[in-house]
Amino acid sequence: MPSDQHSVTPLYAQALLQSAERHGVALPAQLCQRLRSGERIPLALQDELWESYCALMADPLVGLRLGLDIQIGHLDSAGMLLVTCDTLGEALAELVEYAPVIGAGGEFQLLREADQVAIDYEPHLAVRQAERVEAALTVLLNLTRWATGGRFQPSGIWLAHAPLALATEYQALIDCPLHFSAGCNRITFSVEQLELPQVQANSALRDHLRQLADQTLAALGQHSLTAEVQALVRSHPRWGKERIAEQLGLSGRHLNRKLAEEGLSFKALRESVLQQMACSALQGRQSVAQIAEQLGFSDENAFVRAFRRWQGETPARYKAALAR
Repeated sequence: MPSDQHSVTPLYAQALLQSAERHGVALPAQLCQRLRSGERIPLALQDELWESYCALMADPLVGLRLGLDIQIGHLDSAGMLLVTCDTLGEALAELVEYAPVIGAGGEFQLLREADQVAIDYEPHLAVRQAERVEAALTVLLNLTRWATGGRFQPSGIWLAHAPLALATEYQALIDCPLHFSAGCNRITFSVEQLELPQVQANSALRDHLRQLADQTLAALGQHSLTAEVQALVRSHPRWGKERIAEQLGLSGRHLNRKLAEEGLSFKALRESVLQQMACSALQGRQSVAQIAEQLGFSDENAFVRAFRRWQGETPARYKAALAR
């Protein structure tokens, strides 16, 4: 597995450095020296950068403000690819696939339920998760509005964490309904907005940028083991380790060893996918019992126990909170 897989584009790291400089904040010189020019930043080093940045800025909404400042160029070739797509729907589908070009801090998923669509973000972050989630969703909101010439109108932003500041402080920065402690991180909008044309649409440039993004993904190993395991679990949530391993031509023990090289385990990886699928399914009309069966739990009680462990509340409470 390439060592660069858990990394972030140096352009995104530059956004933090430039923000700190604008605010007259000096990040530790020793930390900055480890950011080699032109090289992707290991996720562990990006964690250190975020911790130092947030601590020195001493602003609870530092992630939100950073997200509003980030430009297309900070998102590497993937950023330009997204804005050159013909429609918003096409751009969001590309985001799901090419987000690892920007960084390995989380995954996006495009969800659709009746007349509403959500772009869902599942973070894989151990440091300053709330601030970084706010940055990621604010970048998405701000650049989506820009790419559609201001026509994109979200119906809400949903955040899994509690507010980091007063609601009025959030509203002063973002003109959009905000929902906290929601059990998910997403932006919702009406389904017809998927057809919004993008002002920078350019099919020839888009195709070229897609080739560049494909090359980056290949270099990062994004089409290798972790991605394959996640895809198989999503397609076959009832399958266990041995069945997944068999599909990959591995033994269960060998699969665990290879995942351990990335600091992962099959159990943790599978549960992360099931948690995301469960939260998404609870947005719809399925009963808790139906979702439990679909995800391969022995019974509804087993699913409820797992969900409480993941989210800190029962599926019923989670579903009720979303309906408010």
